[in-house]
Amino acid sequence: MKAMGKGLLVVILMIGLVISAGHALAKYPDRPIMLICPWAAGGGTDALSRVVAALLEKDLGVPVNVVNRTGGSGATGHTAGATAKPDGYTITMITVEITMMHWRGLAKVTYKDYAPVAQLNLDAAGVNVNVKSPWKSMKELNAYVKANPGKLTASGTGVGGIWDLARAGWLKAAGLGVKDVRWVPSRGAAPGLQELVAGGIDIVTCSIPEAASLIEAGKVRALAIMADERHPAFPDIPTLKEQGMDWSVGAWRGIAMPKGTPADIVAVMEKALEKIVATKDFKEFMKNKGYGTLYRSSGEFKKFLAEADAANGTLLKETGIVK
Repeated sequence: MKAMGKGLLVVILMIGLVISAGHALAKYPDRPIMLICPWAAGGGTDALSRVVAALLEKDLGVPVNVVNRTGGSGATGHTAGATAKPDGYTITMITVEITMMHWRGLAKVTYKDYAPVAQLNLDAAGVNVNVKSPWKSMKELNAYVKANPGKLTASGTGVGGIWDLARAGWLKAAGLGVKDVRWVPSRGAAPGLQELVAGGIDIVTCSIPEAASLIEAGKVRALAIMADERHPAFPDIPTLKEQGMDWSVGAWRGIAMPKGTPADIVAVMEKALEKIVATKDFKEFMKNKGYGTLYRSSGEFKKFLAEADAANGTLLKETGIVK
């Protein structure tokens, strides 16, 4: 009887532990979550991170604190997010650079070190010229570049950045050499656009939202957008594909967790983000900022990351940035 009593006690304790573990998981999250932003406060990624954090707090019922881990052209923050404990309490707003940094030797971290949760945003690149320039269409610009290889300059980011790759992809799709338009590195789209308006450079291949104020002010002319469809806020700007060039690319942002995070925890976060994207607050924020909303589920995001990583690696090699 004593032996049976002890056995019964062991069974009861084991059942209790299982129930307790299940209950703990069901309560996820039950403490504050840290959202790592790999870019500086005040920028677009930071702004999106803070809106997402605020909306996650409402949905999940726990504090979500944004921490800016900057440096290394995004390498510091992306590495910190990938190497965090995979328990669901550290998430990262990963950006397009995660598919580029390792090719350039800036960091060892890749998208494979993450469990993708959801993509939230995509801002396609545009081909922007000074409104005083003679080019009114991509056909005219391409013809000029073909007749004058190496004469024109473009800018919008550092060497090998996403807008540099946008330039290379456009030229390749147009049947031109990837070096037929020279790249002048800048510290971002804003200084590049100022140089464009001042006449210091000829082209800026940044996103349409970044150029929006100058387009609306009549100082910059957007000849194309590198997207599958026209931008809803700028319906008069044709896509490259409409003009015979099969190329689309842009800067994007999404949420990911460290590789090894339990699938059921990833699912909880994915469900919360899917709800957030549909909220009025999120839609109004994106509209006011001019950001493009593009939601991809965990599985779709993972596939997208693999495709983007391969394409960016190819272009970086073709431009000579990566040997």
